[in-house]
Amino acid sequence: MTSSTQHSTTVMLECNSLTRVYSEGPQDLTVLDQLELKVHAGERVAIVGSSGSGKTTLLNLLGGLDRPSAGSVVIAGEPLAGLNEAALGRFRNRYIGFVYQFHHLLAEFTAVENAALPLIIRGQSKKAAEQRAMQLLERVGMKARADHKPGELSGGERQRVAIARALVTDPSLVLMDEPTGNLDQTTASTILALMDELAKESACAFVIVTHDVSLAAHQDRVLRLDSGQLIEQNND
Repeated sequence: MTSSTQHSTTVMLECNSLTRVYSEGPQDLTVLDQLELKVHAGERVAIVGSSGSGKTTLLNLLGGLDRPSAGSVVIAGEPLAGLNEAALGRFRNRYIGFVYQFHHLLAEFTAVENAALPLIIRGQSKKAAEQRAMQLLERVGMKARADHKPGELSGGERQRVAIARALVTDPSLVLMDEPTGNLDQTTASTILALMDELAKESACAFVIVTHDVSLAAHQDRVLRLDSGQLIEQNND
């Protein structure tokens, strides 16, 4: 990131006093402790930290897959706490894209069908959804493999399909858990370039959990999760 990088003043994601406590037998385990986070539209934020520091827990809270013990998560001006499960599902489909550490593709569907699924769930026709999915598959270098099922794809190819699926709805916020872990350097560079384009073109915000130092350094900000708090890192 250069010092001249500018982002929208629109806050896409905000966490206030976000806390997650797990009951472990007689003792409570505090994983996140009144954590604060603000991400603007078009901003790309990397979150790093040791294994077990709570990075995946944080992503699950940001995506509404888990509920906090205290505090709030607000996305695109909408507090997630105010949404029931059905409304939360609709909200995720509209505003949030996920790239999990493990791809979670449906084995019986082809790559294009997997990538199109969020749009079909939204109510788009299969034809329109698959046309849009093909555009994303082409951008991640998977157009030629669109008719293959996950069992016929390598780990890196499956991850690229998962990235296309996350981006197919034009989300406002994309949450990524080790998105380049299964990718070779050339493909990872392609994905980084695509993220850059989307952040600029559509003001999509990215929050990326990673152990990949080069991936983290490529983002606008790097935050370290330590003792339940996010600490700003130098990103020269």
